[in-house]
Amino acid sequence: MTGPRKAPRSVKIATWAVRLCFAFVFVVNVQCALGFAFAPEVYMGAYELSGVPGRVGIQGIGIAFLMWNCTYPLVIWRPERHRALAGVVLIQQIVGLAGESAIRATLPTGHDLLASSIDLFITFDAVGLLLMGASWGILLLLEKHARQSDGQNGGKISSC
Repeated sequence: MTGPRKAPRSVKIATWAVRLCFAFVFVVNVQCALGFAFAPEVYMGAYELSGVPGRVGIQGIGIAFLMWNCTYPLVIWRPERHRALAGVVLIQQIVGLAGESAIRATLPTGHDLLASSIDLFITFDAVGLLLMGASWGILLLLEKHARQSDGQNGGKISSC
């Protein structure tokens, strides 16, 4: 029996596309998390928060962002080995987008700055989900096609 066969060029490119898409979302998320955690005063006004409770609330959100992003590095490093974790990242993105959208939908009028702040998160999370989901789906389809064209022997493909 032979080891894993070398992946077709299309699978290698798709693997790098997954890495780049997940890395893009990860970097932006971590940048936001660090800003919230270490410079909460900059963001408090956008969320109609003030004082010690506002500072601590924003810092808590920053820490939650950091926790949320612990799932990304292994997917970025080896997406073909961390399939379940990639699924978790995509589900986290869906939960974030749905939650933010629900909050935004129930926000009463008269909170324009708060609404625009939430809209930024919704937009970024929607774009991130689209990028990560599309790249992940394309990778899975190309891997499936490569396995089928390899005589349907179910052999493992080593992408990179």
